[in-house]
Amino acid sequence: MRLGILDQSPISTNQNAQAALAASAKLAQAGEKFGYTRYWLAEHHDLPGLACSAPEVMLSYIGANTSTIRIGAGAVLLPYYKPYKVAEVYNMLATLFPDRVDLGIGRAPGGSAEASNALSENFLKQVWAMPENIKELLQFLDAEYPAAHEQAALSAAPVPAVAPVPWLLGTSKKSAALAGSLGLSYTFGHFMSENDGPEIVQQYKLAFKKRKNGESKAEVIVAVSVICAETTEQAEAIALSSLIWSLQRAKGQGEKGVPSIEEAKNYELTEEETEKLTSMKEKMIIGNPQEVKNKLSKVSETYGADEMMIVTITYDIADKIQSYKLIAEELLS
Repeated sequence: MRLGILDQSPISTNQNAQAALAASAKLAQAGEKFGYTRYWLAEHHDLPGLACSAPEVMLSYIGANTSTIRIGAGAVLLPYYKPYKVAEVYNMLATLFPDRVDLGIGRAPGGSAEASNALSENFLKQVWAMPENIKELLQFLDAEYPAAHEQAALSAAPVPAVAPVPWLLGTSKKSAALAGSLGLSYTFGHFMSENDGPEIVQQYKLAFKKRKNGESKAEVIVAVSVICAETTEQAEAIALSSLIWSLQRAKGQGEKGVPSIEEAKNYELTEEETEKLTSMKEKMIIGNPQEVKNKLSKVSETYGADEMMIVTITYDIADKIQSYKLIAEELLS
């Protein structure tokens, strides 16, 4: 089984944004050491407790401080940007870090309505235009896609020897069908979806059309929220920080960041929040290494996934790195 890392660069209550971004770089280096295939950074805008608004900036830093692990965005929120500029940025990264760069494409707002309006006056219009915008982006990444007449002599320089690999990220049948029709690899956000994921992934595979060169194939990553520790009890305690923070954010709180384990234990749950917490835990994988291995393997088999991408939010970066280490020892050694 291949494993990847999806990092949201969360800020803990004892950190500032600088420390959170430094922790992200440390995680990427650890992931490379442990044998993870890729490290992706999420894009968020003015969301309290999340430090990364510009993955491309962090990726240049992380790429320079690693040597083999694939790096990429998970995802570039395309409705905010011109496809040509996105192609320039990721071609630049792929030139600096040959055959290591992924370009995940998404359409979520990644922030508040105010942030969306500040970034783009036509966000919803561009969401509807996603299929055409993706095709335009692919024109600048892959010579197989013919350019529009006015773009025929235009290249997204510098043109790397190996192009960034595009992935479409989503949680819906619509995104799955689009990825399949364009012959793109697909990443399903299991950790953030209430939909029937395996059915959606199956629809992607059925809709998949090979590109003209015949080299593309239906490839699936499933992103899952995981907390692993030496014992189940330790994993449960560590996971509580992330769970309580999710409840706080749902109420418009949590702006101070991920609470400590002690702070999370002292949080007074309402009856409704207790039920919600139980539901959230069912969506996560929490346990000791053997339990996590069994559950990850089951999810992978259910989806028919080629790779599992793990998102882990903890208060302490040491707990996070240890979680990824224990999982790697079980599944990658």
